[in-house]
This record gives sequence, C-alpha cells and structure tokens, in this order.
Amino acid sequence: MKLNEIQDLIKFVSKSGVNEVELETKEIKIVIKTGKQSGPVVYQNPTPVITTPTQMVTHAPVHNPTPVAETKTTPTPTSNGNGADESKYITIKSPMIGTFYRSPGPDKPVFANVGDDVTPGKAVCIIEAMKLFNEIESDVKGKIVKVLVNDATPVEYDQPLFLVDPN
Repeated sequence: MKLNEIQDLIKFVSKSGVNEVELETKEIKIVIKTGKQSGPVVYQNPTPVITTPTQMVTHAPVHNPTPVAETKTTPTPTSNGNGADESKYITIKSPMIGTFYRSPGPDKPVFANVGDDVTPGKAVCIIEAMKLFNEIESDVKGKIVKVLVNDATPVEYDQPLFLVDPN
C-alpha cells in the first residue's frame, strides 16, 4: 500500500464518522480508530507493533526506494512574543508523522538555516518515518526566518516546521 493511499484512507475514515476500520494485506495490517475513545491508533507489520498515544497515525512501510514527500504551505496569521506580526510569513508544514532532521547525517551540514534563501524543490529537512528518510522540499520561494522544530524530535502530520518570508 502506498503512502498516499494510506493518507487517503485516514482522511476518509476521519470524515466518515466510523469508530474503527481494519485493513489487512500480506505485508501489513492497519487498524484506524477514531471518535471519542482515548485508545491509540495501531499499525502492525506481521511482527512489530507500533502505537501512538494520539489520534494521529504512523505510516506503514512503503516500498519505494526514493520517496519524496510534498510539503504544504499556508500563510500563518500568528504573532510571536515580541508582538511582531508573522502573518506575512508562509509556513512549511510536515507532510507526515516522523522524526525531523535538519541535516542528512550527524556530521553533515544542515539543509536550511535562518537567513537562507529557499526555492521550490530545494530540500529543507528530512523526516524519517518507519526507517525511510524522506527529503522534504520547499514549494515556495523566500528566506527562512524561523526554524520551528528542534533537530531529531518527533513531528506530527501538518505540524509547522519553518517560517518563510516570501519577499
């Protein structure tokens, strides 16, 4: 099952109003639970079991040797503690759940620092999900003004990662 199919299934289940959906193939078993209950969402490979305490879900193994994820960008109408208006900035958000890495390796330079210019297609970080390292590319042109996530920390789907000044 491909990553986008799993994401479509999650969206469908969340909109349908059902409390639980179970899907099983030769390679994977997916159980999606929604609603008011506080139970975790579970994805299973035939041997390991991964659970998350939130209503978000982790992605199943995708057998794609070079995965490339799309990013979502939206204007962010917020302000920081200084009272500075951040509504003019565009947010690069996480397209998946995983672990956020600013560089391709521990001894490698980071993809993007504050003050760096980004263009559509330029890698800004990596998100590791289920042992797959996905380069996240910018789809906007501008300058990085803020990194919103610490290196090697977990991120959720649609979580803001960077603020970009499009000017």
